[in-house]
Amino acid sequence: MGSEGPRAVTIHVTGFKKFQGVAENPTETIVNNLKDFVERRGLPPGVTVGTCTVLETAGDGALPLLYQTLESGISRTDGTSNEQVVWLHFGVNSGALKFAIEQQAVNEANFRCPDELGWQPQKLPIVCEDGGTSRARETCCSIEAILKFLKRKGFDVTVSNDAGRFVCNYVYYHSLRFAEQKGHKSLFVHVPLFSKIDEETQMRFVASLLEAIASTC
Repeated sequence: MGSEGPRAVTIHVTGFKKFQGVAENPTETIVNNLKDFVERRGLPPGVTVGTCTVLETAGDGALPLLYQTLESGISRTDGTSNEQVVWLHFGVNSGALKFAIEQQAVNEANFRCPDELGWQPQKLPIVCEDGGTSRARETCCSIEAILKFLKRKGFDVTVSNDAGRFVCNYVYYHSLRFAEQKGHKSLFVHVPLFSKIDEETQMRFVASLLEAIASTC
């Protein structure tokens, strides 16, 4: 009683492959290299990086893989532990100069260009049973505490309440909905291109973000 120690936190991570206008997606590199990076750097006790998955930059056609990925995170827990499961998604904003923690996703798919499987929805609800396109879902992660943690580490980071209406918002909406159903947490973060913030700095940012999430769960 009262001596259980910090709650175990498992953070599953996703990024995206290339898409129109972005031939090399930094999130693919980040996700592929993350486990090796944090093994060298170390993480606080009780924090584990779970699955690291690179998703196709697509909406409806990539849903089976997305849900397979989300379900795989559940199958790794027995459901009786005190473990907190967090889904951490990364996407690139090619026009950004800083990192952005996304507070919410909106139930609207309005793709400015076709996704990598050729789908281009216009003002469609992402999940029809959730109602209209104005429906929003917010993360239950402690955004302000995470922001303060990262700023103290010297990173140029902000909070955003608009994840766009392309694939990033599409995936985030599904993930938030799934997390709410399963008692998990979900968070989406936009990163700049490596030409704006170099790879080493972005890897350090992501490692610090893992610490920030774990410390606020």
